[in-house]
Amino acid sequence: MPEQSPGSRPTLEAVAARAGVSRATASRVVNGGDGVRKPLVDKVRAAVDELGYIPNHAARTLVTRRTGAVAVVIAEPEIRIFSDPFFSQQIRGISKELTAHDTQLVLLLVEGPGDFDRIARYLSGGHVDGALAFSLHTDDALPEITRRAGIPAVYGGRPSPTADPGDQAVPFVDADNRGGARLAVRLLKDLGRERIAHICGPPDQTSAMDRLDGYRDVLPDADPALIAEGAFTVESGARAMTELLERRPGLDAVFAANDLMASGALRVLRERGISVPEQVALVGFDDMDPVAKETDPPLTTINQDIEGQGRLMARLLLGALDRGRAGSGTTPASVITSTTLVRRASA
Repeated sequence: MPEQSPGSRPTLEAVAARAGVSRATASRVVNGGDGVRKPLVDKVRAAVDELGYIPNHAARTLVTRRTGAVAVVIAEPEIRIFSDPFFSQQIRGISKELTAHDTQLVLLLVEGPGDFDRIARYLSGGHVDGALAFSLHTDDALPEITRRAGIPAVYGGRPSPTADPGDQAVPFVDADNRGGARLAVRLLKDLGRERIAHICGPPDQTSAMDRLDGYRDVLPDADPALIAEGAFTVESGARAMTELLERRPGLDAVFAANDLMASGALRVLRERGISVPEQVALVGFDDMDPVAKETDPPLTTINQDIEGQGRLMARLLLGALDRGRAGSGTTPASVITSTTLVRRASA
């Protein structure tokens, strides 16, 4: 790119003159418009490269009617998002896909109920082309907000069965949570464990309930006292493990609904002098780096492609935006990704 002195930023007129086309033709090419023959497109692009021209974002928006930005809305407080590797992996996947399509990621966080009004104003204000929302809870206002904003949306995670019927029409990307849970519990059962406990996630999230359903698929007659509720955090896993040991000290296996809760459970077991896996076998869910590999012993867990799910979410949304621009109102199909068992030393 040629060096430019202060105040000598190349103009669109200069690009048009270098390419030998009209300003209107140059504008359509650099701002993503249609209807220009390929030889002229090539000339304009060559002129852009030679001059080091940077397209004006406002002009591009007028031509394409796209802002070039997508909102990523996470229905969790900041402290949870930046302490849980799940979110960083999913955002990484989203960011990679958006970057590959020259689209900006705008991160919006929900610290509390008062944030919904702020997010609604932003999404309705024409600042973004669409929204990706994940970690939804049963009573979240986000689905209604995106619907009122009139922008395409994709969910990370399956909507609640009790959600508004309109939410069910929004495409989503989710893992086979129930099937993965069945893999975990079957492993423990095949190992000869007879008192298998479960640390489940919060009941207002479908991923947690699907994993609890998978546990019950394999153990339909499980003792209710062998089930304790956590919140997908290390601390909640430790509390649930303490509760389980108080209620059923003879338990010999634990399936935790995510790796963070499994690591909290492992900490309590070690503090009590209970050996893993000799006395209690332990299985997590997510296969998150660095959590699963750096516990002692390393976690046997269920792998889901978290980063890949983020990329899929972004891909579905970008496809919907392209179809909308082309005049097609079809809704992309939702995607359920596979889960696999990863054997390590904890079970």
